[in-house]
Amino acid sequence: MSQDQTDGSGPGAAPGDAATPAYAELPAYAERVLDVADLIPPGRVMTYGDVAEWLGEGGPRQVGRAMALYGSAVPWWRVVRADGTLLPAHELRALEHYRTEGTPLREASRHAEGHVPRLDMRRARWDGGGAGPGRGPGGGGEEAHT
Repeated sequence: MSQDQTDGSGPGAAPGDAATPAYAELPAYAERVLDVADLIPPGRVMTYGDVAEWLGEGGPRQVGRAMALYGSAVPWWRVVRADGTLLPAHELRALEHYRTEGTPLREASRHAEGHVPRLDMRRARWDGGGAGPGRGPGGGGEEAHT
């Protein structure tokens, strides 16, 4: 993993947060989830459900849990909610990454709380093509997972 892939901050807890367990070894499933997150190209995203489908095991909640506990070592901002909303409490850090990487965004309406944009899932979603076991998610902008 290159230094530019992470800023040391995870999606579920701040770096060094007491909520982040210090394990000597990652659980096997978490390691596989992190491997997939590491494959997602800059400027693209996969949903939690996409990652589970790509792995052929678990579900969105299991992927979310693995990312929350161990995701700070990978580009966590590339594993997202299916509706394109940015991760609560991490919106600004994620938004900085998205803008740096050129990830497609949809500007928030003036009525949206905080005016934080959403991801443009039709354009940003990556189907895992050309990587791994060939179990890519639906892709094509279709929202198969919530």
